[in-house]
Amino acid sequence: MMLVPRAAQPAGQPEETRLRAAGRQGGAASGETQDVALKVWCPQNQIDTGAMSQMQEAFAAAHPEYNITWTTEVVGEDKCQDEVLKDVGNAADVFLFSNDQLPQLVDAGAIAQLGGETEAMVKNDIAESVAATVTQDGKVYGIPFTHNTFFMYYDKTLLDENDIKTLEGIMAKPTADDVYNFYFESAGGWKLGCYYYGAGCSIFGPEGSDLSAGVDWNNATGLAVTNYLIDLINNPKCAFDGEITVSELIESHRLGAWFDGSWNYELYSAALGDDLGMAVIPTFNPDGTDHQLLGFYGSKAIGVNAHSKNMAAAVQFAAFIGNEENQLLRYELSKQVPANKTAGSNEKVMADPLATVLVNESNTASVAQPVNSVFSARYWSYAGAIPTEIRSGEITKDNAQEKLDAFVAAMTAE
Repeated sequence: MMLVPRAAQPAGQPEETRLRAAGRQGGAASGETQDVALKVWCPQNQIDTGAMSQMQEAFAAAHPEYNITWTTEVVGEDKCQDEVLKDVGNAADVFLFSNDQLPQLVDAGAIAQLGGETEAMVKNDIAESVAATVTQDGKVYGIPFTHNTFFMYYDKTLLDENDIKTLEGIMAKPTADDVYNFYFESAGGWKLGCYYYGAGCSIFGPEGSDLSAGVDWNNATGLAVTNYLIDLINNPKCAFDGEITVSELIESHRLGAWFDGSWNYELYSAALGDDLGMAVIPTFNPDGTDHQLLGFYGSKAIGVNAHSKNMAAAVQFAAFIGNEENQLLRYELSKQVPANKTAGSNEKVMADPLATVLVNESNTASVAQPVNSVFSARYWSYAGAIPTEIRSGEITKDNAQEKLDAFVAAMTAE
C-alpha cells in the first residue's frame, strides 16, 4: 500500500517523477525489487539508543519490494531547518524537526505536504491540538512523535490536589511569611501566552495563521487579563523570575507551584523527591468566569524532503517511524512521550507520572503555538516585555489599555 504525499514536488516536474512520488512507477508496480537510497537525519539519542536502526531494519523487513541503502546522519531537531536549507537537494529524504521551523521549511519548498493515508493518520491518530503544530494553511507537513509544552509542578508539603485546581486557590493557601505560593515566569512570552489564550484571546486568529484577523489582546478580555497579571505579579506571595530562582526556593520548601517542562524534571525530583507533585496548569478567573489556562504547545515531528528522489519510499518510512508501535518503541528506548493518542494511553506510558501529566496537558490545556513567520519575528520581543514592564511599574491599571493598544499595533504593523 502506497502512502501518497499531496503536492510533494515542485510544479513543472517531469511526469515520470510525479508517477514515482505516487508509487505507480518502477519495481513496486512491476513486482520486482526496486533499489532505493534513503538518507535519514535524526538526533544523537535516536542512534545511541538503537531506536533508528531498529526501525530501519523493521521497515526493510516489512517492504521486501525495496532494496534499501541507508545513510543515517546526526542532525538534532533544533538544527534541522538550518541544515536542510543549506542545500535542500542534498538534505535527508526523511528528517526529524521541531515544529516551529515549519514556516521556513514550507516557504523554501523544502518539506513535502502529506496526503492520503499519511495525512489521515496525523488527523485521526493524533490529538487535534498536536496535529495543528504541523499544519499550515490547512495542509499537513509532518508527523508529530512527541510533545513540547509545559505543565505545573508543586510542592506537596505546601499545596494539595484541591489547592492546585485554580490559580486563586494556589494564591489563597496560607503559607509562612518567607514562602511564595506561585512563581511567575513568562519565558520571554512563551508562558505568558497561557493567560491571554486561556481567556479566549488570540493572535492571527484561532489557528494563528490568519494575518488579516490581527491581534485582539487589547479588547475587554485582554484588558481584564492584564489587570489580573498586574495584581498577580505584584502580589508579595508571588515570586518573580529574575529576582530569585526556582531552584533556591524549592530546596528549602519555599515555593508552592511553578510552570516548567519535562526537561527540568530530574532537577526538581532530586530536590524534592516524593514531595514533588505534577499537574495540568490550573484555571484562573480574570473576569468573573473560570478559564482554563492554555499553554503554548509544540511538537517534534517527522518530515519528508519535497525533493526526495525516492518519494514514495520516503513517505512510507516517515509514516512507519511515526506510527503507534514505533512511538512506543521510541518512548521505551529514549523516554520521548508519544504524540499518538493510543500510544500515549498505553499502560506503560500512563504508569509514568511524568508522561501522564505531559499527555494530559497537551490534550486538555494547550493551544498550538502559531508557526507563521510574522508571529516568530514579532511576538517574542513585544510580548516578553509585558511582564517585565508590569514588574517595573511601567505598565499599570491606569495605562494598561494604552500599552495593549501599542502591543497590538506593533504586532500588526506592515
